[in-house]
Amino acid sequence: MNLLRTKSYINGKWVTGEHTFPVLNPFDQKEIAQVESVSVEQCKTAIQAASDAFQIWKKYTARKRSYILKNWYNLQIKHAGELAQILTLEQGKPLAEAKGEVKYGASFVEWFAEEARRIYGDVIPGHQKDKRITTIKQPIGVVAAITPWNFPNAMITRKVAPALAAGCTVIIKPSELTPLSALALAELADQAGFPPGVINIINTNNPAGIGTEMCSNPIVKKLSFTGSTLVGKLLLKQCADTVKKVSLELGGNAPFIVFDDADVDLAVEGAIASKFRNAGQTCICSNRIFVQESIHDVFVEKFKEKVLELQIGNGKDKGTQVGPLIEEKAVASIEELVKDAISKGGEVITGGVRKSSISPLVFEPTIITHAQKNMDLFHQEIFGPIAPIYSFKTEEEVIELANDTPYGLAAYFYGQHYARIWRVAEALDYGMVGINTNAISTPEAPFGGVKESGIGREGSKYGMDDFLELKYMCWGGI
Repeated sequence: MNLLRTKSYINGKWVTGEHTFPVLNPFDQKEIAQVESVSVEQCKTAIQAASDAFQIWKKYTARKRSYILKNWYNLQIKHAGELAQILTLEQGKPLAEAKGEVKYGASFVEWFAEEARRIYGDVIPGHQKDKRITTIKQPIGVVAAITPWNFPNAMITRKVAPALAAGCTVIIKPSELTPLSALALAELADQAGFPPGVINIINTNNPAGIGTEMCSNPIVKKLSFTGSTLVGKLLLKQCADTVKKVSLELGGNAPFIVFDDADVDLAVEGAIASKFRNAGQTCICSNRIFVQESIHDVFVEKFKEKVLELQIGNGKDKGTQVGPLIEEKAVASIEELVKDAISKGGEVITGGVRKSSISPLVFEPTIITHAQKNMDLFHQEIFGPIAPIYSFKTEEEVIELANDTPYGLAAYFYGQHYARIWRVAEALDYGMVGINTNAISTPEAPFGGVKESGIGREGSKYGMDDFLELKYMCWGGI
């Protein structure tokens, strides 16, 4: 593969680390590559390189930054096929999904290439007759981005594109499970014409040590992290001593509500896509499916029929819809959730076990009925292909159940009555709500949550804000 790289990318050069670590294909556990792991000292070098490059990059005109970002976008589209192959190899998701992720990720580069030219200030009426007030927006500086394994391409571009458009420089630490997609993006960034040091990719199998350096180094002015709530809280604490600006996109516990006036077939289609995309390993996957009791049985039957049609297997094989989970502990975790649900009265009507004949990390798409609030899968983010179905009676009851979680990332509901749609959409305590749709992610819209699901928004015109500082200037003697 022409874009397969194994070294870190620092200050425009490919750099050898202090040792290597293996990257494995989750489907068959075969080694794809040995990747160089950088030291904390090399991380400091990357941060300094980004700081030096910031002095150059921030002075580029918005038009010039936009031009280079568009070059990067065009290269990602041109090489989308190879980027998808690398992604599927290291992450396991079906190739069709990988291609979708690459195009989705590139769309943020395209969007923010355009937004680079729309960073506006204001002229504010003065408070005294000889005073004038103006505001301008300036890039915050060096940005550190820590990205997850479940979307190893798009979670980088969604963070990096607005930072670069704003005039910031970046250091990216991808997951040690999926570093190859990041390195492929770095190669294309090099070809696109970014000056050395503007984009830096550091690989490590010592994420705690590198993360601590990113959080404590005063040169870094902003941290953007996508991952678990537990780790996000730790990073937030570590950033406190240097008072960094922080963006966190953390865990979710998405409700998927089906009211009795819903188009059941449409709701089933939405639930399938939302629950089983990437084998259930997304932060906005449906976690708890609530169905009004009068249509419960009809929904379950149709849902089961569609689940049984899902093709499971190797992500690179044509037709595969559900691939492997990322690692052994992920499978062990959802096995415990199934075991707990059964012990508390849940009924597995399909799935519930590994498909070991295909791969030890493939878990069968699973439906659990008679789900109850006292089960662990009500409270925990499942992150696997398990669909628990709960029955409810009233609108008030399901809103209370849906909001009964410290998380608040995404929620979905299906129904037709316009007044109830407004009431429910307003009452759900989530940052994003899909109404009669599961497809809510797009560069035009703000992505992010409330409560313990995070801080800040990615995408849309609001996605620039976290990478800019607002400066107020008071003009006297006029």
